[in-house]
Amino acid sequence: MKPIAYTLSAWLCLMFALPAVAAPAVRIYAAASLTTALTAISSQWQTAGHAQPTTVFASSSTLAKQIEAGAPADIYASADLAWMDDVEKHGVLKPGTREDLLGNALVLIAPKGHAPAGIALKAGGNLPQAFSGKLCTGEPSHVPAGIYAKQALTHLGWWNVLQPRIVGADDVRAALAFVERGECPLGIVYATDAAISDKVEVVATFPESSHPPIVYPFALLKGASPEAAAFLAYLKTPAAAKIFERYGFTLKTR
Repeated sequence: MKPIAYTLSAWLCLMFALPAVAAPAVRIYAAASLTTALTAISSQWQTAGHAQPTTVFASSSTLAKQIEAGAPADIYASADLAWMDDVEKHGVLKPGTREDLLGNALVLIAPKGHAPAGIALKAGGNLPQAFSGKLCTGEPSHVPAGIYAKQALTHLGWWNVLQPRIVGADDVRAALAFVERGECPLGIVYATDAAISDKVEVVATFPESSHPPIVYPFALLKGASPEAAAFLAYLKTPAAAKIFERYGFTLKTR
């Protein structure tokens, strides 16, 4: 009996001496406009005792293509429905996990202190004549912010006139940076992007009727860890909601 007891005792000591295996870090691929809010929420998640999430921020279109090509993501957060639809069609979403969590607004911005006066964002308005130079936004062919911008400008009757003056950036934060540096006298970004910069000012907000609703769908990808599922659930808690609202997002789950 003694050898058995000794072996059991030694095994128990070894088991408790080994460090606990930490849950793997959550890998999040999210639209660039979510950078500030999701970084803050990720830090809050880590403070609660979890591993710091690994975050990749870029245009929703770029991330979608990377995921479809096999990028190792657990959560995808898009700035529009179309790119989430595209990822879903490729069969890489975990069924039943897709949910529209956030909303946003589309705004016209200018470098701080240099906003043209009297611009009216309505049909018959004067935007094309109100400024000279380029208009920066996301690339209208595939970046959600640019797609929304094209839809709004088309609705208001200005797209054909302004198209040659459009500078299409890789993502909405790049468009914001162009305006911050004064490389574009005007830009079209989300209200949340304008809110985090002290180098730009909002000239006007595009009417909601000028473009489809700005919706951010989130979903788990196939093979996502239980920790990722827990983090996605955390994004719907009051603690996370406070951060999203602080940065200007509207909540679709309320």
